[in-house]
Amino acid sequence: MKRLIFATSNENKMREIKAIFGGMGYEIVSMKEAGIDCDIEEDGETFEENALIKARAVNKICHELVLADDSGLEIDYLNKEPGIYSARYLGHDTSYDLKNKNLIERLEGVPDEKRTARFVCAVAAVFPDGHEEVRRETMEGRIGYEIAGENGFGYDPIFFLPQYQKTSAEISPEEKNAISHRGKALRAIKEVL
Repeated sequence: MKRLIFATSNENKMREIKAIFGGMGYEIVSMKEAGIDCDIEEDGETFEENALIKARAVNKICHELVLADDSGLEIDYLNKEPGIYSARYLGHDTSYDLKNKNLIERLEGVPDEKRTARFVCAVAAVFPDGHEEVRRETMEGRIGYEIAGENGFGYDPIFFLPQYQKTSAEISPEEKNAISHRGKALRAIKEVL
């Protein structure tokens, strides 16, 4: 079986990835599972650049097929913050509970129609021969007024999906994978593979 290394240590992401890539004939492993331990500085200016930085760094070590993603939340009213800094927003070790509360507070008094936001995901694939492919997808919604839901992770509890009248943390993992930025980007890169 061919191996595909996903350049992440995030177990939540790995669950989503394995669910979407299941049955493809690849053994899908995280960096940790592949025995790769390296610090990668994501200093790109776009989601695409950061995904490629991660995939290239791991590919340089293992010379295998490597996928990496960079994703985040863009809130239009806040000039697309936190954007590429979503994971590092308010500091690396700040809990998402605090990050989510902060964003809700910053949008206090802002009406529904100005609370538009999207999750963005860019997935990069670096092949053993050095060939590279990147796909970017989004999931549109808006920022809710309170933290709600137990499913998902990160900013899911404040990301309101009007079509469901729920946050992305209140829908099932299967529903989320079908419409999410990461699900769509992974399926787009899956077509390339």
